[in-house]
Amino acid sequence: MKTSETGGQDGRTPTRIDPTIPSIARTYDYLIGGKDNFAADRAVGDIIKAQLPGAVTIAVDNRKVLGRAVRHLVQRAGIRQLIDIGSGLPTTENVHQVAHRHLPDAHVVYVDNDPIVLAHGRALLDENDNTTVIQADIRQPQSILDNPATRRLIDFDRPVGVILCAILHHLLDEEDPGGIMAVLRDALPSGSYFFITHFYRENRPEAQEIEAKLQQAFGRGRWREADEIGAFFTGLELIEPGIVPLCQWHPDEPADDEPNVWQRLIVGGLARKP
Repeated sequence: MKTSETGGQDGRTPTRIDPTIPSIARTYDYLIGGKDNFAADRAVGDIIKAQLPGAVTIAVDNRKVLGRAVRHLVQRAGIRQLIDIGSGLPTTENVHQVAHRHLPDAHVVYVDNDPIVLAHGRALLDENDNTTVIQADIRQPQSILDNPATRRLIDFDRPVGVILCAILHHLLDEEDPGGIMAVLRDALPSGSYFFITHFYRENRPEAQEIEAKLQQAFGRGRWREADEIGAFFTGLELIEPGIVPLCQWHPDEPADDEPNVWQRLIVGGLARKP
C-alpha cells in the first residue's frame, strides 16, 4: 500500500507513477516470475529471496489457491459475478480467465490502487465486456462499491463473490480492516461469498523472525493471530475446511506432507453470507 502514485477521482486515470518507490503489487509480480516491475521492486524482491528464500513459496501458494477459490465459487457455489480487491498485476491464470473457462459470461471487477495495474489491466481486458479494472483503495470500500464501472458489471441484488487475497494484512489496525469488511459484507446480499488469505502470526521463533524481515522489507502491515483472522469472517458461515494453510485449502491433489514453516505462515478461508 505504500506508494506515491495517485489516480483521478473516477478511479480510472492514473496521474503519477514513481518507479523509485517499491510497490507491493509489482514486488509480488517479480516474486512469481512476472515482468511488470521496476528496479526498486526487484531490489525488495531480491532482499526477500536472499533473506527469506521460502517467501516465494508463500507467493506461489497464494496464487495457486486463488485459482482454486475462483473455480469453487463459479462451479460449486454458482457465483456469476466477482470482485477481486487488491488484485495485483495481470499474470497467468487470472480470475477472469479461470472464471470464464467454466462460466463464459461471468462478470469480474479487478480493484487495485497501483496505476500500473490499471494500465496493464486495461490493455489485457480491452475487448472483454464482462471484465473491468478500476483504481481504488480498499481503505475506502464505499468508493469501490459506488464506482460506475463496478455498478455496470455487478448487480448487488444478486450474490457476489469478493476476493481479498493477501491484502488485509497490509492494513494496520488503525485503518480498521474489520470496519472495511463490515462495509463490504453489509453491501452484499445473502448467498454472497468472501475468500480471504492473510499472513498468520505463529508464535514460534523462526516464524517471528520471518515476520520481522518481511515487515522490514515492505515497511508496513500487520500479521494476525487465528482469532483476529477469524474475526474478519464475523457474520459469515465458513466453508469446510475452514481457515487453513493455503496448501490445505481444497488442494488439487492430496498432500503427503504437513505444511512447512513457510506454508503455515499464510492461511485462508471461504465463507458465505447467510
